[in-house]
Amino acid sequence: MAQKILVIEDEPTLARLLSYNLSQDGYDTKVVDHGGDGLQEALQQTYDLIILDIMLPGLNGFEVLAKLRQKGNSTPVIILTARNAEDEVVQGLKHGADDYITKPFGVAELLARVSAVLRRTQSEDAAADKLKSNEKVIQAGELFIYPEKYEVVLNGDSIPLRPKEFEVLLYLVQRPGVVVTRDDLMNIVWGFDYIGGQRTVDVHVSSLRKKLEMNQQSVQIDSIRGVGYKLVASMVKK
Repeated sequence: MAQKILVIEDEPTLARLLSYNLSQDGYDTKVVDHGGDGLQEALQQTYDLIILDIMLPGLNGFEVLAKLRQKGNSTPVIILTARNAEDEVVQGLKHGADDYITKPFGVAELLARVSAVLRRTQSEDAAADKLKSNEKVIQAGELFIYPEKYEVVLNGDSIPLRPKEFEVLLYLVQRPGVVVTRDDLMNIVWGFDYIGGQRTVDVHVSSLRKKLEMNQQSVQIDSIRGVGYKLVASMVKK
């Protein structure tokens, strides 16, 4: 069965270009040209991937993405951003986007990014299934991680993390006190075929650090300038 992709884009020419090339590559594609309508479509139907423009009538792309994640929808999202708009990229990643494409873009780049995101998603789903069959708890200070549930509890309180934040934390906590490079995190969490830059790692670590370090000192993520990050905890048990 063909994988289903929802395109939320209001510019007719670009929408047709996306729909045509995705369909030619074997995907089952639906186009919606309004932010609010796109949100409802994404919530009511099951899609393997969403391609989401930022500038939309009704709700903008950031609002659509934020509402999707707030409602627990984890469908991978690729955002379409303007050239040289780093703030859009950062904001999109913070809201839970999985990747981004800068306009204008070529068909080859589009299809490569779509394929890469879908492969990562399938790999993550398989890894999650494997974890469920081998339940365990990882502890770092007052931080408890339940890999099979994608749950994190800190000082008795549940900490909501986006999937990629959780995977970054899990990788760091399994290597307490060890410096992990940005390249390592990029390859392990996003995959070797990820086309985005290391800025993606920095944004996710920054968000993760704020969530973890609020009102507690037992677990911290230290930046090692020019190298990467390491997790420092008062106690680590597996």
